Amino acid sequence: MKKSILILAASLSVSLFVNHAFAQTTTKDTSKQATTTETATATGNVVKTLSSNSDYSTTALAAKAANLDASLTGSGPYTIFAPNNAAFAKLPAGKLDSLMKDTAKLASVLKVHVVNGKYGKAEIIKALTAGKGKATLPTVDGEELKLSVSPKSTLQLTDPEGHIAEVTLYDLQGTNGVVNGINAVLEPATK
Repeated sequence: MKKSILILAASLSVSLFVNHAFAQTTTKDTSKQATTTETATATGNVVKTLSSNSDYSTTALAAKAANLDASLTGSGPYTIFAPNNAAFAKLPAGKLDSLMKDTAKLASVLKVHVVNGKYGKAEIIKALTAGKGKATLPTVDGEELKLSVSPKSTLQLTDPEGHIAEVTLYDLQGTNGVVNGINAVLEPATK
């Protein structure tokens, strides 16, 4: 009986924690970075959706340079965890230019930001609830992104190298998936 009560209490705690982390559906200020949810009607595939938001122009340009735009226009569904322009600006000097010149490496970096399936805010909450505050999503390139709630009650992603990014924008809807914005550039596992 006591064990059942403890399990129930732990489940409720995780659910409340996850729900608190995602309770804001408009704007939440987290360390001078707003987290927003945009639920507009889809007007194009995820690449067009990404291109339509000026805060993600570097990711859109990189996807085209790496020839990923063609594969991401398929039926999907896809979820892109897209680094915003400020995330690319935080890269070491010359790294973005180097990546843009090496399209194979650029594609490898970008693929760690893309998962098969649609993971908007609601689906992420379900996955975190089912995983008791943690979830893992496989990328299109076979890597794994780990999702968890940060101490600041924001959603954070951890790439295979241990780098962390926070989600700053949810639910940019495309006809074949969704785009969620993040504040850092993730990297694939070093091989």
